[in-house]
Amino acid sequence: MPRAGLTEARVVDEGEKMADEVGLTELTLAALATRLGVRQPSLYKHIDGMAGLQRGIAVRAKIELAEILSRAAVGRSRGDAVMSIAQAYRTWAVEHPGRYAAAQRAPVPGDVGDEAASRAVVEVVSDVMAGFELHEDDAIDAIRAMRAALHGFVTLETGGGFGLPVDINRSYDRLVGGLVTALSNWKATANDVGGLG
Repeated sequence: MPRAGLTEARVVDEGEKMADEVGLTELTLAALATRLGVRQPSLYKHIDGMAGLQRGIAVRAKIELAEILSRAAVGRSRGDAVMSIAQAYRTWAVEHPGRYAAAQRAPVPGDVGDEAASRAVVEVVSDVMAGFELHEDDAIDAIRAMRAALHGFVTLETGGGFGLPVDINRSYDRLVGGLVTALSNWKATANDVGGLG
């Protein structure tokens, strides 16, 4: 019989908190069970092992990130929208490192819930790209470039990779400003890049 008060939602809630505290890769079912005051086998009544826990954390994290980015973009367009969502992205990632790591996982094909959560994040950024008149493949290229730049910076920052005595916030603002400049000229440079191959 499942322990009273223990539900899938509660297990994932505590898993999220632990992932943020110790890191997603350090999260274990044994430690989670201890935190919840149950034996590890009891968790299997609520989640499908570690894979199920990580999937639950990932889906919730993507939904939360989509909501945060959407709020940041409301009423903004083009460069203003990019600057706002970039700040919201970084703040959320730094405050929730375990959830952020989980949100980077691509969904398993056929996992409708995870695919919908992933799509929600992409749709927010895609709407911003439409302000630059970027659609379809051009938008996907731009979204990938933006994601790679922001993820790279955040990963280095949270991993202690920036040791030089220059303000990190200034560097981030300049990175995002460079993205805005690139996005403003994205369509014009598409043909030039095609000739590099």
